[in-house]
Amino acid sequence: MAAMCMSPCLLLPSAMPPRAAITKGSTVSATAGTLARRPLRAVLVALNALLVALLAAGFLAAPQASAREEAAPTATLTEITNFGTNPSNLQMYLYVPESVTENPAIVVAVHYCTGSGPAMYSGTEYASLADQYGFIVVYPSVTRSSKCFDVASPQALRRGGGSDPVGIKSMVDWTVDAYDADTSRIFATGISSGAMMTNVLLGDYPDVFAAGAAFSGVPFGCFATTDGSEWNSACAQGTVTRTAQEWGDIARAAYPGYTGPRPRMQVWHGTEDDVLRYPNFGEEIKQWTNVRGVSQTPAATDTPQSGWTRTRYGGTGDQAPVEAISLQGVGHNLYAWGMAARVLTFFGLDSDGPAPQPPAGPCKVSVTTNAWSTGLTASVTITNTGTSTLSGWQLGFTLPTGQTITNGWNATYAPGSGAVTATNASYNATLAPNASVSIGYQATHTGNSAAPGAFTLNGTACTTG
Repeated sequence: MAAMCMSPCLLLPSAMPPRAAITKGSTVSATAGTLARRPLRAVLVALNALLVALLAAGFLAAPQASAREEAAPTATLTEITNFGTNPSNLQMYLYVPESVTENPAIVVAVHYCTGSGPAMYSGTEYASLADQYGFIVVYPSVTRSSKCFDVASPQALRRGGGSDPVGIKSMVDWTVDAYDADTSRIFATGISSGAMMTNVLLGDYPDVFAAGAAFSGVPFGCFATTDGSEWNSACAQGTVTRTAQEWGDIARAAYPGYTGPRPRMQVWHGTEDDVLRYPNFGEEIKQWTNVRGVSQTPAATDTPQSGWTRTRYGGTGDQAPVEAISLQGVGHNLYAWGMAARVLTFFGLDSDGPAPQPPAGPCKVSVTTNAWSTGLTASVTITNTGTSTLSGWQLGFTLPTGQTITNGWNATYAPGSGAVTATNASYNATLAPNASVSIGYQATHTGNSAAPGAFTLNGTACTTG
């Protein structure tokens, strides 16, 4: 890459004669090599004009000091055009929080069939979590009539093949360049068609994505077709089964010769999924445990929530190589508010502490706790210190490590640990100026019984005390 001038500067072409060569009565060589004798005054006037032109060009070529601020407005969904190679005419939408960190992480959030980037933005909480943790969210959006991502064509199933994955990779590259993003912290997540694309992205670009989270998807290559069809009925019905080695080989074939590290994968599936049937869940586990080179026997199994079974492979912690969550009795539309916080835990984006928060808004929160050996209760008072009535509220906070909410009152809480959102009950949704509401919860702990240290109300930071 050519050197860039980081402040207004002058770049002189190599054909410019050295200053020492300009003397009274001398001749000046033209850049074309033609000799022209001119009076000294005329020469100086010509040189001055050339310098002015070059100086103007230098100003025009210099990057703006506030390039990050100009890349996209903060705290709003913005469509980015001309982001790079885009063979299938995808649209790119970007969310940059006001509190974006230096060298931020990137989360690519991929929509479902019939969906769009804006629908994914409004229907999931990745943007609000970005406000809390300072990462950037990219929302790809399909323009073809089906509004489904291409996860079936031969072009989609190989690196640089010329379909949707190429456009999404361009979106990532654009964001990395614009915000000096951390290339070791780029992640993908998606729902249904977006879950299938998450599998595809991790197969095509294992050197780009550190991890993925797929809600109601299928393995990489399961939907493959050669006749131009976007739909593979056998895969959707769960009748495509292969060995772990076969699935792993299919994923590895997308980038022949690559020997570097492979992404971690989190998969979610409902046992009653009637669109992409439940056997696909097991096939995904086969594929990604093989890709990661770990045993198909779980290293840990637990029940993080009623009706859920979570298995971890190759490790027992929150960032195991493969994590799988099965939801008993749940259909295809399993994604629910609160699940994105668990995705961030798997990605490791909630472990570095929150990004600097915006100035405290018109709200105040006070909290007291009463703890015993393995449990605690917390009483929380929320006061509207603003001038406008709130018609519905959500209180956000992060529980200390080791705490899990087991029940609560005067609000609903999701998820039970990590980044929690408390949502109003029907009877206390209205909060007038200077009015307060009291809520509370009971939680278990493993030694740290402290209260949360920071709160947001409807996404705005509150004062505490």
